[in-house]
Amino acid sequence: MLAPHPFFQARGTPLAVRAVLEFLSARGHQVDVLTLHEGEDVEIPNCRIHRIPRLPGVHNVRAGFSIKKVLCDLVMVVKCLLMVRRARYDLIHAVEESAFIAAAASALSGVPYIYDMDSSLAEQLAEAYPRLNVVLPFLRFCESVAVRRSIGVLTVCAALEDVALGHAPGKPVGRVEDSTLLANGSSADERQHGLVPERVRRAGPVAMYVGNLERYQGIDLLLQGFRRTLQRMPGVSLVIVGGRKEDIRRYRRVAAGLGIRRRVHFLGPRPVSLLPELLKQADVLVSPRLKGLNTPMKIYSYLDSGTAVLATRLRTHTQVLDDRTAYLVDPEPESLGDGLATLLADPSLRRMLAARAKAYVQEEFTPDAARRKLAQFYDAMEAKVVGAHA
Repeated sequence: MLAPHPFFQARGTPLAVRAVLEFLSARGHQVDVLTLHEGEDVEIPNCRIHRIPRLPGVHNVRAGFSIKKVLCDLVMVVKCLLMVRRARYDLIHAVEESAFIAAAASALSGVPYIYDMDSSLAEQLAEAYPRLNVVLPFLRFCESVAVRRSIGVLTVCAALEDVALGHAPGKPVGRVEDSTLLANGSSADERQHGLVPERVRRAGPVAMYVGNLERYQGIDLLLQGFRRTLQRMPGVSLVIVGGRKEDIRRYRRVAAGLGIRRRVHFLGPRPVSLLPELLKQADVLVSPRLKGLNTPMKIYSYLDSGTAVLATRLRTHTQVLDDRTAYLVDPEPESLGDGLATLLADPSLRRMLAARAKAYVQEEFTPDAARRKLAQFYDAMEAKVVGAHA
């Protein structure tokens, strides 16, 4: 398993990687995990974690493209090639950009690989750096090479399935959406110190965002829209859970500049085990994401929480959500602000949306459903590997 990010951290891709590792372990496989120098060690039966060497000055590696990430990936190339040379692996499971590393390792060793596509790297780079639009065809070509040389592609949503099949029609593609994280509760001590302050809940209805504070998540849009919400409902509060210290400082300044600082509360990161109780303390859960093809992992827990969801009407959301299960708004401050005010003021609408959402997620997006879909994909991949060695 090539995991080109800090592992383990309680956020999207690392959570998904841990779920795959637990699945492979339960299936009886022995797995070596090659990951970055940062992250928490976790104990998973039959799994050994290998880390790249710590690089001077490289720490706090964030999600998305960065020079730090490139440096770590270059070191991962060397270590991956050494590991493949020393051990007889049956398969490489390559997450995100490590598919390019796996393609090189496969060319040298003959070990086949799976491309675990959590996002479209070409589209992600072009969105983050608009100047790269001139080389977008080349970036798409590079991505297509990684897809074509794999024995199969694992995706997390319909949009990425379309991307993979667009690069290689007929390529085996499995779609395993993320699942709700609300199965495990927290301890009494965690609940005492990690939930929304009582004074905030008593002040009026609460809208909540949970997740990182990267710009693509639409936090600027959320704050601008919430200012409009306050014009209609002065007593409401916005609670933001998650984010690095520097991001929280930046968005506190943004909130102050908008004149809404007193009604916006940043709780910082909280353990995943607190998520069930946190989400129940909100009246509306918000996902204002602006960019990306994959559906935010938080959406599945939002749907399972029993709390109504408001999200932007973009494919990142609409490939899972519709008007029956969520309140969808255009990705503009006025639309988001008015929609949030409407939903906060209508308890019956919130109850109806929440009930439909919970029934939906229990049918389609539970851990059991994810394991079932993953098993179907791996059955096909293992058959291909065994057939190649026959």
